[in-house]
Amino acid sequence: MKRRIIHCLACGALGLALTVPASAQWSDTPWRDGADLPSLAADDSQVITGEEFKLGRAWLRQFRSRAPGWDDLHAQAYMETLIDRLVPHSGLGNTPILVTLVDSRNLNAFAVPGGVVGINAGLFAFADTEAELASVLAHELGHLSQRHYARGQARAEQTQIPAMAAMLAGMLIAAGGGVDAGIGLAMGSQAALIQNQLSFSRRYEEEADRIGLQAMAKAGYDPNAMVRMLRAMQRMASLQGGNPPEFLLTHPVTESRISDSQDRAGTLEVVNARNGDIRYHLVRARALLRVHDRDPRQAATRLAEGDAPEDARRYLDALIAADAGNTDGALRILDTLAGEYPDLAIFPASAAEVVFDAGRYEDAIERSRRQLRLMPGHVPTTRLLGEALLQRDPDEAWRVLKDLANRRPEDPQVFTLLAEAAGRSGREALGHLARAEQMQLTGRIDDAIRQLDVAKRVAEGEGNTVAMSRIAQRREAFLDYRETMEKF
Repeated sequence: MKRRIIHCLACGALGLALTVPASAQWSDTPWRDGADLPSLAADDSQVITGEEFKLGRAWLRQFRSRAPGWDDLHAQAYMETLIDRLVPHSGLGNTPILVTLVDSRNLNAFAVPGGVVGINAGLFAFADTEAELASVLAHELGHLSQRHYARGQARAEQTQIPAMAAMLAGMLIAAGGGVDAGIGLAMGSQAALIQNQLSFSRRYEEEADRIGLQAMAKAGYDPNAMVRMLRAMQRMASLQGGNPPEFLLTHPVTESRISDSQDRAGTLEVVNARNGDIRYHLVRARALLRVHDRDPRQAATRLAEGDAPEDARRYLDALIAADAGNTDGALRILDTLAGEYPDLAIFPASAAEVVFDAGRYEDAIERSRRQLRLMPGHVPTTRLLGEALLQRDPDEAWRVLKDLANRRPEDPQVFTLLAEAAGRSGREALGHLARAEQMQLTGRIDDAIRQLDVAKRVAEGEGNTVAMSRIAQRREAFLDYRETMEKF
């Protein structure tokens, strides 16, 4: 099922523990501040600078402007839940993690300053089980908790920020398609700054594995899944010769690393073991359909090759039917599955998406409202309701999407819809402001500042002092964003 709308070719093991402020509040009354990139004071134990945080978040905005995003809120919600399971056991405390999904069939995941973790859709295709996927994420969280990049730069404190900017710039080049050049720049910047840094890479990988294995066991996942993933990637690397998977370009797999992981996994006791979750297979079905969008039956074949339960295969059949225009056939499967799994929102929410894509907006609104009565706040359903209401009741769409923007201030798609709802409901100044937010979230900072200037003129014409105040606040923040982005 094709829905509306990030790709990374290098993992920056750039670990930071961060405090993220409350989200900005969107309303017709004064908005509380909070969506700005903060200046974080360094504490005694972490030595985290606001500049590091701003670089990471600015990088994410630039990344979005260059790399294709996988806009799938079901996958997004699932990944956020999985990350939330692992974070408390990863040595990160209460550090909030921002998950971004990448529309790429390549096997990769990455972590950068600011608590940003990215996952390629292709990682789902490679991992047959939830535990195998969790092993990759746990490893990335291990890099973050051990602050590997910052530790590597500790001997060059005065040049830490320029070096970080150089490495992130290299990652941006890679994201834009210049794979070899980008990774060469990133790795070269490290090596030029600290010549012996690369000698620590094996130790850092082993540290991240150790933290990841412990986190997996405490979160209920079999740590041996990491060993299986490492061996599978090793086999893939040997088969592909000089063109290994993206993940292995920055995460080399050696026999000693596999042996070390296997030994450690054998000593760990799994707490409250998780025996599989159909939700993983359902999200994997969506990822496979995204990866094989030109040949949906290949997605079905790939899903059947693993251990996916029959109901996950039925779900994928429904999505394929919907893509082929067989709306009623897809609904029969999805409604049946929803009855069999009343606690899983993905089935009724997917049915609402199917009817929306077929142009049956009233049906989409009714199905979404029914689902939200049972599961208030469900993000995929809430966004779909807002989008469907744009076709029937823009004023109500504004209220729904404004509340969602409060909850997801880093989601560009929410602000795209919010801007449209504002325009259709007569909130012209707020519409320009929402559009400016969408632009700055996707790296178009100069366009965003110009859009704020338009919003200011409209607000002045409307006599909307509340909007004028908020626009002035955001303009100051946007100028700060631009200054940080110029480092790339």
